[in-house]
Amino acid sequence: MYKYTQNATVLALATAAISGVSVFINKYAVSAAHDPILFTGLKNSIVAIFLIGIVFAFSKHREIRNLTKREWLQLATIGLVGGAVPFALFYMGLSMIPAATGALIHKTLFVWVALFGITYLNEGFSKLQWLGVAALFVSNLFLGGFVGFAYNTGEFLVFGATILWAIENILAKRALAKLSSITVASGRMVFGALFLALFLMATGRVSGLADMSIVGFEWTLLTSVLLLGYVLTWYTALKYAPASYVAALLVPATLVTNVLSAVFVTGTLTSAQAISGFLAVAGTALVVAYTTRTATQLSDAAQLEEPSTVG
Repeated sequence: MYKYTQNATVLALATAAISGVSVFINKYAVSAAHDPILFTGLKNSIVAIFLIGIVFAFSKHREIRNLTKREWLQLATIGLVGGAVPFALFYMGLSMIPAATGALIHKTLFVWVALFGITYLNEGFSKLQWLGVAALFVSNLFLGGFVGFAYNTGEFLVFGATILWAIENILAKRALAKLSSITVASGRMVFGALFLALFLMATGRVSGLADMSIVGFEWTLLTSVLLLGYVLTWYTALKYAPASYVAALLVPATLVTNVLSAVFVTGTLTSAQAISGFLAVAGTALVVAYTTRTATQLSDAAQLEEPSTVG
């Protein structure tokens, strides 16, 4: 268990780094692609193709052949709730608001996952872990808090996407109890790409591909690679650790986005951003430290309870 917690922690933090870079880059990618839903559908389709290749490379096609009808339904639902609708909402919203605002809303994901995890997965945090969660939440509010929000359509679209992704975490965690992370990730992206493709065809947006520039396609490919890394690290971490814990470790992504904005856009890192970053690091350290300690204690207790084979 301790080993799994360590691996999940590293993978979740890697996901946070990828997410922070992605939110920053996607702001420019969406603008270059013009149509955010077409951009999302194309990007998800590319990732789906990559994942199909990975499925065959790692011989996971045998697992897919043996899926039950219930498991197929699980994957299709995850694709709709996590791989289709929220992507469209998120990138439509992100095209209307600053990247940092989008990252701030998205990083409340861990709060909703924690609440859903407690309710539907019987997960929970200790008091010290909750202290870390509180620090993570305050780190977000320090970037202007609710005062900095305009409560416009873009923000509500990103928030709606965040809630759907929180629900996806719960659905995926249940599916991962029996299925591999590659299979669930592939289900999410393949079904998600199919749903988005149907929507694009129904609304006549597919013709927009002819209007995309070479630069637009280059941005799409770059963001597809980032999304592939995000999905693989995220689902693998989610398989081996509680959903609420893994989601909490996504919060430092806001720090990554802020640093990139400071370096490449504004040229300065504000005091509020610096304090927010400190709280994010401190909160993450608390959550990781006490989750690791709990996992170690449980592992030691399990070993003590094993019946002796001596004599």
